[in-house]
Amino acid sequence: MTQHTGTSRSTRRPRAFAALCLALCLAIGALQSATAASSIDRIAVTEVKPLLMQAAAQGEAHGILGGPGADYVRRKFDATTPIEIDVRRMHTLPQAGCGRLEVTTRQRNVLENGTRHDEVLTYQLSFCSDGHFPEPAR
Repeated sequence: MTQHTGTSRSTRRPRAFAALCLALCLAIGALQSATAASSIDRIAVTEVKPLLMQAAAQGEAHGILGGPGADYVRRKFDATTPIEIDVRRMHTLPQAGCGRLEVTTRQRNVLENGTRHDEVLTYQLSFCSDGHFPEPAR
């Protein structure tokens, strides 16, 4: 007499197929999210100031750093990937055209202490769309 283990071959196949379909759907969703995140229009800059001015005026700005500063960072971290800069206005300040900004710079695949990783630096500052820092409060 043959004993059945409770799960037949015919019920295992649909479960395996369903699991495979779920895994593929998750992978496609992750790929679409990564593609959407990387499809931001970025302007080429040699310094962060134009991005600060744009974000203070319009709420956000996105750029790719080039020039001597970017060359130095690429050499220092033995990386060939672009240096991306994202700036967003967190809130406006009382002085017209000024805002509190959050700046995030990132570079992928940098070499530091013998290990490759993605480097991200985030900081905040107050800046105005005219290219100056806000006047101190009196």
